[in-house]
Amino acid sequence: MSGTLCIHVDADACPVKDEIYKVALRHEVPVNVVANSFMRVPQHKLLTRITVPEGPDVADDWIAERADAASIVITSDILLAQRCLDAGARVLSPKGQAFTENSIGQQVATRAIMEGLRSTGEQTSGPAPFKAADRSKFLSALEVELQKLKRAR
Repeated sequence: MSGTLCIHVDADACPVKDEIYKVALRHEVPVNVVANSFMRVPQHKLLTRITVPEGPDVADDWIAERADAASIVITSDILLAQRCLDAGARVLSPKGQAFTENSIGQQVATRAIMEGLRSTGEQTSGPAPFKAADRSKFLSALEVELQKLKRAR
């Protein structure tokens, strides 16, 4: 397995940062919180705020370039998820959904269809609102992924 066990967070719109910190600190796993604007991150040697320049996909590029088989990436961005899976990383959405090699193709295709509909003026519903149950599911999924990575090492 390459690299050091690490969690990379696509942080700009991530609603579970506090949960990530809690689990990561319990497991003593470093976290990179990546955003293109200042973001408050608790002071701890395992938590690093990475502020990248503004621009399309700059944060995504930073994460994708560092994702490897020792990484867990937290993102809602399907295209970033695909890039990180291609690099061997484990990828979770903030709602606890694991992106996998088996599911990502369909998710990318669905995203393209929805983007096409929106470009023609079609009104589409956005993602479902974030709920307490999503937070709980995320905590469980992150715990499972960290345990799997630790066993693999």
